[in-house]
Amino acid sequence: MTRLGARMTGWGRQRIHLCPVSFRLYDSALRQIVPFEPVRPGECSIYHCGLTVQSAPHLGHIRKEVIFDVLRRWLTYSGLKVTIVANVTDIDDKILNKAADQGIEWFALAYHFELELHKAYAALGCTPPTYEPRATGHIPEMIELIQAIIDNGHAYAASDGSGDVYFDVRSWPKYGALSGQKVDEMQPAEDAPPEGKRDLRDFALWKGYKEGEPLTASWPSPWGRGRPGWHIECSTMSGKYLGDAFDIHGGGMDLKFPHHENEMAQSQAGGRPFAKYWMHNGWLTMAGEKMSKSLGNTATVTEVVKRFPARAVRLYLLAPHYRSAVELSDQALEEATAQLNRLDSFWTRAHEALGEVAPGKVPDEFAAAMDDDLGTPGAVAILFQQVRAGNQALDSGDTAAATAALATVAAIEDIFGLNPADPIWGKGAEADLKPIVDGLVEALLAQRQEARARKDFAAADAVRDKLAELGLKVEDTPAGARWSLG
Repeated sequence: MTRLGARMTGWGRQRIHLCPVSFRLYDSALRQIVPFEPVRPGECSIYHCGLTVQSAPHLGHIRKEVIFDVLRRWLTYSGLKVTIVANVTDIDDKILNKAADQGIEWFALAYHFELELHKAYAALGCTPPTYEPRATGHIPEMIELIQAIIDNGHAYAASDGSGDVYFDVRSWPKYGALSGQKVDEMQPAEDAPPEGKRDLRDFALWKGYKEGEPLTASWPSPWGRGRPGWHIECSTMSGKYLGDAFDIHGGGMDLKFPHHENEMAQSQAGGRPFAKYWMHNGWLTMAGEKMSKSLGNTATVTEVVKRFPARAVRLYLLAPHYRSAVELSDQALEEATAQLNRLDSFWTRAHEALGEVAPGKVPDEFAAAMDDDLGTPGAVAILFQQVRAGNQALDSGDTAAATAALATVAAIEDIFGLNPADPIWGKGAEADLKPIVDGLVEALLAQRQEARARKDFAAADAVRDKLAELGLKVEDTPAGARWSLG
């Protein structure tokens, strides 16, 4: 895919420029980096698996959202029309069980945590998907796909009268191709009881209604009342909104098997080509273990952004390569906060000296890094090179070089979703309070300056120390005192 290029002048606004660099990505199915050639020229269609809305999202979930948000921004900058679909799984065994334990309706629990998911998107500056379908809104389409798989000889209704329908893994010779496993070496599928299965590895496409379950959690089907299996949901919704063949299917590495393996098998067995490329991001870990609700080692987005700036958390999530495992710790988030302060210090200093500067063209080195399988580590390094060059230009009074550096930094921060001027960072109560906080700090700095002018250095130092206690760093410059988060 040769990039025509689109220079951002603010998120969502583009200007075309020529740039002969091609995007390449690591295809998890082929296990190698390959050139990206879209199914439809000039477009890119992406499906990444959303959450099962059973509890509040943690950073392990939202790392994937940030990664695919950066991918979307980069491909949009590169001149492609990008469509992203991310589903919401709002019917599932875990949802039913948790709702029963809490004594509430399953759909109320699912909706509550769907709203929490949207808050997490917004908190970390993720642009919402082009569309976000719910599983419960697509039951007829799921039944249609299941029937096609049965008609093609790759699924069957359980023999025990349970109303379950299973995918016949032995009937599909390519089963295991995505994960590189052989059927005989696989563990039994645990998404349904073994009764009625021809092979323990067969997985559920449809789950018959069981006594004691909420009737509202079942729908009529040719096989009796029931609900869809987890895997069939994504096959159905991706096909409905992106077409039978689309470009990229993504998600966390933990979804590669069995979820994505099953999606690929059942879709193709139903006569649909499905995804052309597969992208899987690495785990976010705590104490060396994958972040997981079942292990109890989670860090919810809501709690983390109370302790660290949201943009710093986003920087922490996007800076490592998306395929690498990342260890979560306070130290790592503190380092990301310090890095963000370096960016914002230059941003503030440059705007004070230069005024508003429109985003420019990204350096060729940055484009090469991003085009090489979304190489954010190298791209982030180039961002800080530009900040360093911009500060040096300001120090020497080279206005032209400082302006060029600020324009480049703005363009890169647009792509990373870190631009402090982006309206996505100006929403909610914090934005309402910002003018008040700015005014109060400026008033204190004015008092400090008056104390310094009358040589009352004890009073001036007391103001500075009080601001430091609140987490604010005061820097004296020729243009006056400047403050930032410490």
